[in-house]
Amino acid sequence: MSTNFTTNPIALSQLLQAAHQGQLQLPDFQRSWVWDDGRIKSLIASVSNGFPVGALMTLKTQAEASNKFAYRLVQGAPDENKKAHPSELLLDGQQRITSLYQTCMRNQVVTTITNTTQKRVVKRWFYIDIQKALSPDVEREEAVIAVPEDRRVKSNFDKTIDLDLSSPELEYKNLMFPLTRAFDLNQWLQGYWTYWNGVGDPSKVQAFFKFQTEVLNNITGYQIPVISLASDTSHEAVCLVFEKVNTGGKALDAFELLTAMYSAHGLKLRDEWLGRLKTKEQEALTGIQQRLSAVGRIGGDLTGVLSGVSATDFLQSIVLLHAREKRLAAMADPAIKENDWPAVRATRQSLLDLPVDAYKKHRDKVLDGYKKVGKFLARKHIYRVLDLPYQSQMVPLAALFALLGDKSEHDTHMQKLTRWFWCGVFGELYGSASESRFARDIMEVPQWIAGGAEPGTVKEGLLRPERLLTMRTRLSAAYKGIHALLMSQGAPDFRSGQPFGQAVFFDEAVDIHHIFPKAWCEKNKLTPAEYDTVVNKTPLSARTNRIIGGDAPSEYLKKLEDGKKETSVQEAYPAIAPSVLDGFLVSHAIPVAELRRDDFYAFIEARQQKLLALVAAATGNAMPITTQNTKEEGEELSADLARDAGILFPDVD
Repeated sequence: MSTNFTTNPIALSQLLQAAHQGQLQLPDFQRSWVWDDGRIKSLIASVSNGFPVGALMTLKTQAEASNKFAYRLVQGAPDENKKAHPSELLLDGQQRITSLYQTCMRNQVVTTITNTTQKRVVKRWFYIDIQKALSPDVEREEAVIAVPEDRRVKSNFDKTIDLDLSSPELEYKNLMFPLTRAFDLNQWLQGYWTYWNGVGDPSKVQAFFKFQTEVLNNITGYQIPVISLASDTSHEAVCLVFEKVNTGGKALDAFELLTAMYSAHGLKLRDEWLGRLKTKEQEALTGIQQRLSAVGRIGGDLTGVLSGVSATDFLQSIVLLHAREKRLAAMADPAIKENDWPAVRATRQSLLDLPVDAYKKHRDKVLDGYKKVGKFLARKHIYRVLDLPYQSQMVPLAALFALLGDKSEHDTHMQKLTRWFWCGVFGELYGSASESRFARDIMEVPQWIAGGAEPGTVKEGLLRPERLLTMRTRLSAAYKGIHALLMSQGAPDFRSGQPFGQAVFFDEAVDIHHIFPKAWCEKNKLTPAEYDTVVNKTPLSARTNRIIGGDAPSEYLKKLEDGKKETSVQEAYPAIAPSVLDGFLVSHAIPVAELRRDDFYAFIEARQQKLLALVAAATGNAMPITTQNTKEEGEELSADLARDAGILFPDVD
């Protein structure tokens, strides 16, 4: 049985020279070098002692035209070597190789950070104190010295120079060996020899030879085990290996891998997503992320409802279209058997397998699809990321809009998309393992729109009656869905009578508030489990909520009916006729009689039924069967309650 990797010890000098020449480079998904001066000194101490510092892992490359990933030089390598085609890419060991390259081979000051809480950026030269390195009583790490860019160590607010290494002669005098000369020793050693023979102290020359034997040769002769993966290793395997060996770092996502792979084909995915500033070589580019974040933005808001769409979300929408296209093509080919039809998936592996041509083909359609999502959400009175039931549901929704194009605006099509959306929300179907549902949606929903069977998401979109009583916060998608649904059917503010359009929503600071106020509930010994549920909440403006305060419903309704002239402590609001106010309450699916007599428990029971009817009308699914009713009774009850609540949704198939 063959393996797709080899393991060999390779001389450190050979590895550093390969990094210098561009033969050993980094895949573009590797993050920047970030080690602080303390970790660098510890690494140098280990190498100078001949201690193991762990294996490296590389990926052999193919011919330049077919290379898997874009790549870049090890930080600090000469720019003139950028055009070199690497023979291997460094998957694990970037921090170690970069630290050793910058301190031991690149004859320039090292820009690093301090090993302190502040993590200040500093420039340092690294030395080994010859006398300390030879002393058996001194830990090797104490012999590794980092000095400032001017090579002077100072104290007393920079007034006193404690150590001056600003010339080779001062390095000789202080017995400090510069690590930049570790692999280029001859000239420095000649100067050191000449200096101490001139001073008349040949014992220092002998000390250096002992230092060379016991310390320096450990560095120059050091070997590191290198595990080299074969060039045909799959993208997913490279990704998994990278994550396994980089357990201390941030997980690598598909976007970063695709960025590296697409860059090898001339497409700058990171620029497309994040945008770029204008340079001498390129025009400025507004990124997809910025364009999506602007959708639905109004007033002084920095971002709109789509600002939570990630690069992975966007790519998954593209993958759904690409996978659907491939499957339909296979299904239409009589030469391909059903067992060989490609599956539709939206997993990370399917993202990694997304060809650059497929990305280019579907990118603009998906971008337009997400813009249509923004308009769709606004019509559902979902204006903020905070109020979005499921971020994940936007992936198939954008793909569906991209697939349907202008056809999605047809009323019958929009009704079905709306019903599918609410079924996903109230069935709470996109909380986990969403990728498999995405794949079903992209195949089933278009067939349904074209006259086929109901998709699984619609069939499964049932809200259990008891679930309403346990929804307490925005952590629940259905909780947010209830309030969007109320605003969608035209429920206005109690005080102003204005529907919660986008301008009113933001201008009036609309949010979700208690109907029986929290203060009143606690005063009447109700528990949070009883009063702090979605059944006792509704969307209201901040001004209306201030008027309600902590009063009993009968009291604050009387205040709204009587109106108020402006005073020094309270703003004015006009009187509202009781019948008009009752109409406002009904549109919020509020049982008016129970509210007016402050009957909390009767109110909760009646409103629960009204909200269930509201959901049933939106999803097109009858109220779930309970021990009290049959399926037919549930359908009849749903219809009756919908009529009683004045629900405005059109019939849906």
